Amino acid sequence: MIVVATEDFEVYHEVVTELRERGVEFTTVEPGEDLPGATSVVVTGAAHAGAFDDVVTVVAEPGEPRRSVDRALTALRGDDGRTIIGVDPGRKPGVAILSGEMVVAAFHVPLADTVDVIQREAAEAADPVVRIGDGARLEGATLINDLEDVRVELVDETGTTPYLGTGSRGMGDVLAAVNIARLEGEVVDNREIEPTAGELQVIKDRSRERSETNRAIDELLARRVAAGELTIDEALAVHRDDAPGETTD
Repeated sequence: MIVVATEDFEVYHEVVTELRERGVEFTTVEPGEDLPGATSVVVTGAAHAGAFDDVVTVVAEPGEPRRSVDRALTALRGDDGRTIIGVDPGRKPGVAILSGEMVVAAFHVPLADTVDVIQREAAEAADPVVRIGDGARLEGATLINDLEDVRVELVDETGTTPYLGTGSRGMGDVLAAVNIARLEGEVVDNREIEPTAGELQVIKDRSRERSETNRAIDELLARRVAAGELTIDEALAVHRDDAPGETTD
C-alpha cells in the first residue's frame, strides 16, 4: 500500500488528488506516526526525505504530482520502471509514456509540439528510450532528426493500429503509440528520406489548404518542408515573399 506522510500542504494536496483520480488505494499519516503494517511505499516531502529508513520512499516536489505518483506505483509494482515513449508519427502524432508495462500518460499533439513533449517526458527519466513507428516516413524522420540526448529506436509499426469501435474516434494514434512502445526497434541517430512525388504533392496540397490565396508552394519549398527545414506556414511565408515565382500546381 502507498502511504502519504508529509506536512507540506501543497505536496499533500497534489499527491492525494492524483492518487484519487487514478483510483489508487492509499492512506495518510502524520510524519512521526507509526506506518501501517501493509506499507510498501511512502510518499513524503523534502523535509522528511530521510525519515523512513525501512521502506521505499518517494520524495515529492511541489508541482510534480504525476511524476511522484508514477515513481510510487513503479516501486509498488516492483518492475524496472524504465520510461519508454512510444510515438505514432503523422500530422498529429500519438505519444504514449510507459513506465515498465504501465501506461502513465498519453498525448495527441500537433507535429510541431511533439519533440517538446518527448524531451520533457524523457528529461527526468532514468535511461529512457523513444520508439517511433516507421509508417509516416517524413514526419517520423523529422522527429528523429530533431530529438537530442535520448536513445531513439525506429519500429516496424505494421499491425500496431487497433480496430476502433463506435465512439472511439481520435484514439487510434494514441493506442498505436502504446503498441509501438512495446516493440523493440533499430537504434537510429538520424533518418534521411528522399520524398516521393506523391509525398511532395501531399505537402503542396496541404499548403494550398493553409494558403489565404489558395496557392500551393513550389517543389523546392515542398522538399524543404519534407526535410524538416521549414514548416508549411514558414514555406508559405517564403512563397509570398517570392510572389513572382508562385505556382498553382
